[in-house]
Amino acid sequence: MEYRILGKTGVRVSRLGFGGAPAGLSHYLDPYDATAKSNQDQVLLAVQTAVAMGVTYFDTAPGYGAGVGETLFGEALAGRDDVFLASKIVLGSYDEMRRSLEASLGRLRRSRIDLIQLHGESYSDRAVEDILGPKGALESIEQFRREGLVRFIGFTSEDNNAGLYRLMDAASFDVVQLCYNFLFQHPFEPSRPFGSLLSAKAHHLGIVSMRATTSGTFQRWIQAVNPTNQFDYTPHLIQFVLSNPLIDVALVGMRTVEMVSKNTALVDDLSGRIDLPDLHRRYV
Repeated sequence: MEYRILGKTGVRVSRLGFGGAPAGLSHYLDPYDATAKSNQDQVLLAVQTAVAMGVTYFDTAPGYGAGVGETLFGEALAGRDDVFLASKIVLGSYDEMRRSLEASLGRLRRSRIDLIQLHGESYSDRAVEDILGPKGALESIEQFRREGLVRFIGFTSEDNNAGLYRLMDAASFDVVQLCYNFLFQHPFEPSRPFGSLLSAKAHHLGIVSMRATTSGTFQRWIQAVNPTNQFDYTPHLIQFVLSNPLIDVALVGMRTVEMVSKNTALVDDLSGRIDLPDLHRRYV
């Protein structure tokens, strides 16, 4: 397993992160009942197998099945202090956020969460003010940290707008989770170079990528233009993300032992990495 220091947290984590959305959400990307006991048993075994194979970064959220994802991770990782567990919290009042955090702690069977992240897609100017302003969400989460309920603070974003950069400028954040993959390369343009990944690294933030396999978008496009396609692009999409040296952790959604086994073997296969600057070269 390949490991990295997660930015200014100073914590050593696996570059492969166990993404919890497919485990907790029903019918996310494909037909699947997250409440079925047989499926939940598979998830529990998959999480435990991932730990045995060296995965230390696990990501979930209260919104993954209205607590189902956190409950499964809590059961599978009970008593494990050798993993890094990340969950999320939605922007709200102090009382709303405290209730959310306390509920997450209960489902995760923990007295402290390693990383709590503001769960957002795109941050408007108003949302940024609600986070950074007096008595804003960041003040609330910093209070939770002072109480020992969380170790580190982060936020997630699907966007690369001005709000993202303003949040990265805030000294209190330790980690940023961004959408980055073969289709959505806007966070990193190596031929300029510019992008939010470079800004995040300059701020010494831990950088976690989501949607490594494009959430199926690339695969659906391939089937649309080439219906007879039989090639599995998934491992190569993951390798594309791992080829970016700015990415500390590449989250990959998993829910079975087979998925875990394939993806952990993939991380060890350094021959599958590509030279991103060379890929973007326009003149020969």
